[in-house]
Amino acid sequence: MIIKKFQGKTEEEAIEAAKKELGTNVVIMNVKELKRKGMFRFFKSRMMEVTVALEEENTMSSFNAIANDDLSAKTVTKVESPFASITKEIMKNDNVQPAETMAKATEKFSTVSEIKKKGNEENAGSMLEEKLDSIQSLIEQQMHKPDENKTREENESETSEEEKPNEMVVFMQLLYNTMIDNEVNEKYANQIIDEAEKNNKANMPIDYVLSNIYQRMILKFGKPETIVPAANKPKVVFFVGPTGVGKTTTIAKIASKFSVEEKKKIALLTADTYRIAAAEQLRTYANILDVPFRVIYSIEEAKTAFQDFKTYDYIFVDTAGHSHTNVTQRDAMSELIHCLDAEVEQEVYLVLSATTKYRDLVSIADTYSSLTDFKLIFTKLDETTTLGNLLNLKLYTGASLSYVTCGQNVPDDIEHFNPQNTVRLLLGGKR
Repeated sequence: MIIKKFQGKTEEEAIEAAKKELGTNVVIMNVKELKRKGMFRFFKSRMMEVTVALEEENTMSSFNAIANDDLSAKTVTKVESPFASITKEIMKNDNVQPAETMAKATEKFSTVSEIKKKGNEENAGSMLEEKLDSIQSLIEQQMHKPDENKTREENESETSEEEKPNEMVVFMQLLYNTMIDNEVNEKYANQIIDEAEKNNKANMPIDYVLSNIYQRMILKFGKPETIVPAANKPKVVFFVGPTGVGKTTTIAKIASKFSVEEKKKIALLTADTYRIAAAEQLRTYANILDVPFRVIYSIEEAKTAFQDFKTYDYIFVDTAGHSHTNVTQRDAMSELIHCLDAEVEQEVYLVLSATTKYRDLVSIADTYSSLTDFKLIFTKLDETTTLGNLLNLKLYTGASLSYVTCGQNVPDDIEHFNPQNTVRLLLGGKR
């Protein structure tokens, strides 16, 4: 995996330079405007810097490239000894469980952007060194922790030098257990651990391994893809998904952002004629936002509505929530989505609840993938303590994540999907 920085007068110019050198498969990790220095800085044109990542087949050499890059110098700090001494404070806590250990170990593990905001490179390195010392101490403590259900003699026998597992094995086991506790599917958890173990070398510091896994999981999520303007107005956006996941509220939140904050012309349509309450709820939001609203009962009415609002920036279409096993409703949904394929630019967003079981999410995703391509929106993140399904469905479908919601407040409780924060939580960090 390679992480590099590229600069240009615009973000697009910097990205183009990255793609020219590394190829089109790069993932944009961060974009920022560089601050000019010197007394004549006000007369200089602005410069943009993008940080990109690329995963190679030769992951070990890629990992070395990370260690040599400026960005990684801020996020990975090599320590003299891979395992620090256990402090008195940690020794007092002798009941730490594996999940708790990783939670403490990764609670303060910052993302690249968080570290950069806290100060210069020297301070960032100091911060990381302190955090990694904590990780190493906690791991060492967990490895030496005796099993309370066994006798002292049994514990002493099992922890003899010949049989005691090395620290890296314990660390990888803790990572695996933490992902499983966060309901990452066993298949994908094993995949992540296997990839990391292939790149591990003897005596490699744990902070290198943790940083490698952290960056790899971010790459697996990829960059969020949210709603962007059409080349030619309007952009028609369909929201599909099962009942009870919060489609209508999600549409209201997104519509509010575009209408109030970005001053875009939007229209709201609903094809959900099964539930009167759903149509009335969206009508209420339309009245509050002072935007057009229409109920569509047929394909012909849909085409008429699209024609009537062709000068608008966005047309958001709420669809009927139904069981993914209902063939009749599924065919009607497909006809609606594809009725204007050649005439307007459109996108489909599959809205799912983070509280739904993974097996059911797979069944739902399979149903909608047979109809059209889609991007993912996850709702109700505030109603679950585990986020493993976000990674599970991303890897299962290959669809991009876009938005996540975490409450009922319109328009506040919605944000762009943040892969860095999600990976931190999956590795045991706290919200």
